[in-house]
Amino acid sequence: MNVLGFAGFSGSGKTTLIERLVPALVAHGWRVSLLKHAHHAFDVDQPGKDSWRHRQAGCTEVLIGSANRWALMHELRGAPEPSLQELLARLSPCDLVLVEGWKHAPIPKIEVHRAACPAGLLAPADPWVVAVATDLPALPVLPPHVARLDIDDIPAIVAFVHGRFPPRAV
Repeated sequence: MNVLGFAGFSGSGKTTLIERLVPALVAHGWRVSLLKHAHHAFDVDQPGKDSWRHRQAGCTEVLIGSANRWALMHELRGAPEPSLQELLARLSPCDLVLVEGWKHAPIPKIEVHRAACPAGLLAPADPWVVAVATDLPALPVLPPHVARLDIDDIPAIVAFVHGRFPPRAV
């Protein structure tokens, strides 16, 4: 599967950009999935619900399904955190997997950089950054292989992604 990361410092707008980009990619016929890294304890379950109670009782995995969706919750119970590659292998086939987080993973990435978040750029030191999506009119010198994209020009970002990762039949 094609994999494209979104990297940037906290508050740079990675989630907002992905939220705007996904409908445009889907409208172009792409099947898109997302893998998000959380840096803290998170829970998709609700305390007191049956599935939560089953996990609390000691189940390693609880799969909950309905007519609209299914979710698999897997408790690590002290095991090491799975790698990005291990998690990617669990996804169903699609045209493109967007990865939010894993800032230093060796995957092609679009760096998200906003004027309101003045931390330095990752691109000069990260050979995996293929573009910087920004609201700044100009950036310091970028490596020659790194494109500058207007963060608000979703059609241009879709065109960039399409040019780099042509959709595959799945």
